[in-house]
Amino acid sequence: MRHDRPVINSSVPHSARIWNYWLGGKDCYEIDRQVGDQIREVNPEIVDIARAQRAFLRRTVTHLATEVGLRQFLDVGTGLPTLDNTHQVAQRIAPDARIVYVDHDPIVLAHATALLGSTPEGATAYVEADLRDPDVILRSAARTLDFERPVALMLLGIAAHLPDGIAYEAVGHLLDALPSGSHLVFCDSTEVYRPEAMRAMVERWNEASDNPRVNRGPDRLNRFFDGLELLEPGLLSVAQWRPEPADAHLPTEVDSFGGVARKP
Repeated sequence: MRHDRPVINSSVPHSARIWNYWLGGKDCYEIDRQVGDQIREVNPEIVDIARAQRAFLRRTVTHLATEVGLRQFLDVGTGLPTLDNTHQVAQRIAPDARIVYVDHDPIVLAHATALLGSTPEGATAYVEADLRDPDVILRSAARTLDFERPVALMLLGIAAHLPDGIAYEAVGHLLDALPSGSHLVFCDSTEVYRPEAMRAMVERWNEASDNPRVNRGPDRLNRFFDGLELLEPGLLSVAQWRPEPADAHLPTEVDSFGGVARKP
């Protein structure tokens, strides 16, 4: 992990800070709030998507730690820390859980110390790497995780920043390195419920942000689960994946689809 702190330009909007703003976080600047509001004007659903995705993270990590008994989590494209990060959810259930966060974003690096809290029994580490470089991710994560034991690979909203060929290859490469019993937790944006608004959102995002993205339909998202055993209820809106009473305030039809699958 690098120890030099990157220079942060507060006059240029940044995707990680915009997402943090939608989640109700404070790690953003006025320009991020302005762009975030502009995107929300063309797609009011985006805040619901951000919050439904965070709730999906909480429910899936809870399931994997409680019901499956997983104790290792590899969270790629983690973004800025906010409420209920992966290590907080996992270590509340299993204090000995080990978590590795991965992001290539210098903004996230500047906040890495907030991610690195851990219980004495467990471990939390941060790796500066890009999803495009799965070998770098695996080599660095191996300092904290034991790849002879099952791992939960968390990819929430990150594959949307890569074109199909690169995205499928990178995710497949990571999964190939994980043992049987590992799980993939995956979600990304779609155009199922409000296609015009979602397309407008991507156009505005790509105009303003330094990290362009694409939407994918459920058929293209399903390809990320090839060769895996998809858990019930399958691939669907993240708000519909085993909902809990605490999430009743969130709309059920949000254009972010996700699922959890086991590697045989």
